[in-house]
Formats: sequence, C-alpha cells, structure tokens
Amino acid sequence: MEPDKFNSDEPEKPFRKATRKTSSFVQYSAIGFQMLATIGLGVWGGIKLDEWQGNQKPIWTLVLSLVAIGSSLYLFIRSLPKQP
Repeated sequence: MEPDKFNSDEPEKPFRKATRKTSSFVQYSAIGFQMLATIGLGVWGGIKLDEWQGNQKPIWTLVLSLVAIGSSLYLFIRSLPKQP
C-alpha cells in the first residue's frame, strides 16, 4: 500500500510555501478590512452626530474621520511583525 501524501508527517516544500503565502495574504487582507471598517464607522458616526446636532458644517464627520484614520493606522503598525 502506498503512503498517503496528505497524511505524512513531512509536508512537501511547495505546499509549505503556498501555505505561508496564503496565511500572509489572509493576515493582510484582514488588516485591510479592519481599517476599512474602522474608518467607515468613524465617518458614519460623524455623519449621524452632524445630523443629530443639525450642524451646517460637517465638524463631527471631519473629527471622527481623522480619529478613525489615526486609530486604524496605529492598529496597522502594531499588527506588523517585528523584525529580529
């Protein structure tokens, strides 16, 4: 009987490379979606606050947008792998 390639203890090198590339792609995609969600929530919250207060100028939208951009960049930098 032939040994099963998928159940062996030693994975093949091309498979290992593909897995590493896939995991980094998934990691950075998740970071991108997190940034998008953070900025989107900041903008949405600012719009709702401006509507609630009846502001003529979108003050809260600007403030919360900038805060959301700053916090998403901070979270992105913290999630980068540390170099040895």
